[in-house]
Amino acid sequence: MLRKSIITVLCCITLLGCLLQKQETREEVKAYFAGKEFRFEEVKGIGYEKGCTRRDNSDIIKVGGKYYVYYTKVYGRSPGYWGTIWTAVSEDEGHTWTELGEVLGTGEKGQWDRQAVFTPNILEEDGVYYFYYTGVQPTPTNPKGEFENNSVNDYTAIGVAKADSPEGPFVRCGEKPVLTVSNDHNFFDSYRVDDAVMFKKDGKYWLYYKGRKYADGKNGPAHTQMGVAFANTPEGSFEKYEGNPILDQSHEVFLWKKNSGTACLASISCTFEYAPDGLDFTTNPISVKIERNKRPNAPGAYRPDLTGEKEGNELSWGVSMIHNGAESYLVRWEFVDKNEQ
Repeated sequence: MLRKSIITVLCCITLLGCLLQKQETREEVKAYFAGKEFRFEEVKGIGYEKGCTRRDNSDIIKVGGKYYVYYTKVYGRSPGYWGTIWTAVSEDEGHTWTELGEVLGTGEKGQWDRQAVFTPNILEEDGVYYFYYTGVQPTPTNPKGEFENNSVNDYTAIGVAKADSPEGPFVRCGEKPVLTVSNDHNFFDSYRVDDAVMFKKDGKYWLYYKGRKYADGKNGPAHTQMGVAFANTPEGSFEKYEGNPILDQSHEVFLWKKNSGTACLASISCTFEYAPDGLDFTTNPISVKIERNKRPNAPGAYRPDLTGEKEGNELSWGVSMIHNGAESYLVRWEFVDKNEQ
């Protein structure tokens, strides 16, 4: 009798584990996203400020009851290849923010990230906060040492810094980036690698990023594709996934865990996509459309998994940017049912 009870309990535990790991079908995921929408609100602390740009924010982490977001900030000039990285903290789930200051400035003269640092993201592991960012140097061939933002030799790269606190200061992990452009000019990421989004999965660190092809020249932004690279430690080195893109029409890298799979919002096509394995978004795409003026721009999500939390990883809220000339700013969004009041 006791043996039968133990077997019954073990069977129940196994069944529960299977249910918890149950993979959603394509139709279930498609129906879920078709019933959702983003709603936006202005926020204090990182919202509109005359003469100031805040843009391209990170995902959001929660540490000790406080929420942290990181973003590019610059006074008086809006283009993406100027600026340094700042942080702000919230204690009310992102409705109001207090700006704490700059957490990562540009590199030293002659370094690969001397011109600007931007599009940050964050991952915590064993009490250390790993900070991923894009950098660019002044145009190497410019006689005045100025940045041209050309389509010839203004390459970008992705670096890592770290700190013992989410408030920094962040210290660079070496003098070299951990992800650089491909050497073959026909590869999708031979001119730009940018916009890191981090996952920890299957014992490895996944760095999703966007790439622009050298051969596309000035038309590159319209053909941006998403790739991924893997490392055994948060500091890299990162090895690209077969050198191939995993999603087209994806200029802004915005991904999150959805149950056992990975969901994303492709910004150029304005579609929700889903990959059960985190890699294959294209064999059987869900392609749920969202109107361009109803999707967030350069968004980041509140992601508990970035600090090791196991629960609550469905998309709920986050921060995104409003394009406003030389005064771009950040807003809060929620991901809700369309019929929710």
